[in-house]
Amino acid sequence: MADDSSTDKLRLFIAIPVPEPVRDEIIRVQREMQPLAPHGAARWTRPDQFHLTLRFLGDVPVAGLEQLKESVNAVCRSARSLQLRAGGIGFFPNPHSPRAVWVGIDDQAGLLDDLQKRIETAVRPFTAEPGEKHFSGHVTLGRLKNLKPPDTRKLAAHAQTVKDRMFGEWMAHEIEIIRSELSPGGARHTTLAAFRLGAV
Repeated sequence: MADDSSTDKLRLFIAIPVPEPVRDEIIRVQREMQPLAPHGAARWTRPDQFHLTLRFLGDVPVAGLEQLKESVNAVCRSARSLQLRAGGIGFFPNPHSPRAVWVGIDDQAGLLDDLQKRIETAVRPFTAEPGEKHFSGHVTLGRLKNLKPPDTRKLAAHAQTVKDRMFGEWMAHEIEIIRSELSPGGARHTTLAAFRLGAV
């Protein structure tokens, strides 16, 4: 289905939303880090776009959307709600040459990794995008480019000072299919469907 030649396609990803109290705490640490990167060297994520991505799908034919919804819903019906926690700051691929800065998201029960793997399997027929080799739950704070070594060191040093800071915990009850529309002013996200975990 991923090789459908239709020109009617939607750029999609599957994610868990972040509740407002946790988002507010993440905003605080994002604002702490913003002055540490020179103007133009970082593209900071808008707070309304904070989310825990389970799978980026890329362009999906509109004709396959309903079947995609059914596949995701089937996973959600047999899954449990997740007790998630947000904490610590990290960098992709590493602190020495960072291209992205993020807040970590995990769960003590190990259910998040299992859910992500099941979603990965369910959506495979709908995407040509490669999946992540090693899933790491996170919320992206910003994307970085052309950082000079002193700026990299400042960001890494601040990340160390907040590595044990917790930004909140919550029960995640839903998974969303989200459309991302790219524009010169940045991406616009629209939730196309939301599915309850454990719904019958």
